[in-house]
Amino acid sequence: MSTFDTSKVKAALIEERVRLVHQLDELGAAESGDLRSDLDFGDSFADAGSVTAERTEVLGLVDSIKGQLDDVDAALARIETGKYGECANCGKDIPAARLEARPASILCIDCKTASR
Repeated sequence: MSTFDTSKVKAALIEERVRLVHQLDELGAAESGDLRSDLDFGDSFADAGSVTAERTEVLGLVDSIKGQLDDVDAALARIETGKYGECANCGKDIPAARLEARPASILCIDCKTASR
């Protein structure tokens, strides 16, 4: 997209990527989204239930962050190939306002809405 400064977008996406990887790290997850297996279930069934519930919540957060990270990586790849700002589905230009609001977008609004 010629009217969009991809160098600024790339810097922002890289910063976002670092932030997301750090969040995964804080949650005890690798960049792949896998959790560490060194959780202590405690001595009682109630402790095990509590840990299981917490682990399930953390897995949900990890999945969400991993999805965001995948979106950022896809946008960075599109910058490298010169396809940033072009819808990955229909090929039309993604409006600048959408890219400003969500720089990791690789789909136009119509295609994103249709994919839900």
